Amino acid sequence: MFVLSVFNSVVVALAVLVHYEFLRLLSVMLPRLRVRYRFRIAFGVIGALCAHTAAIWIFAFAYYFMIHHMSAGTLSGDPELGIVTCAYFSFTTYSSLGYGDVVPIGDLRYLAGLEALTGLVMIAWTASFLYYEMQRYWRE
Repeated sequence: MFVLSVFNSVVVALAVLVHYEFLRLLSVMLPRLRVRYRFRIAFGVIGALCAHTAAIWIFAFAYYFMIHHMSAGTLSGDPELGIVTCAYFSFTTYSSLGYGDVVPIGDLRYLAGLEALTGLVMIAWTASFLYYEMQRYWRE
C-alpha cells in the first residue's frame, strides 16, 4: 500500500508540475507575441488545453502501468485494456464527466479519485490564469 501511495503522489506531483510549467511558459510568451490581444488569449486557451491534455496523458500512462505492471486493479468495460482505454478513462475522470462505462476496480480507484480532484484544481487554476490574462490585455 505504501508503494501505491508513493506512486500516486508522484503521478499527481508530475501532473501539477507539467501544468505549472505550461502556465509559466504561457505567461512569459503571451506578452511577447506581436499579435492583437484577442489572438494572445486564443493562444493562451490553446496552450491551457495542451497543458490539460498532457496531465491527462500522465494519468493515462499511470493507469496503464498500474494495470499491467503493478497488478493494482483493472478497468471494467474493455477486455483489451489498452492505452486508449486508459486515456479515455483519464479524460472522463479528469474532467469529472464520468460516463460510467469504464469503471476502476481495485487500487486504481484511489488514483481515479486523486485525478478527479487534481483535474478540478487544475481547471480552476487555468480559469483564474486566463481571467488574469484577459484582464491584463483588455486594459491595453
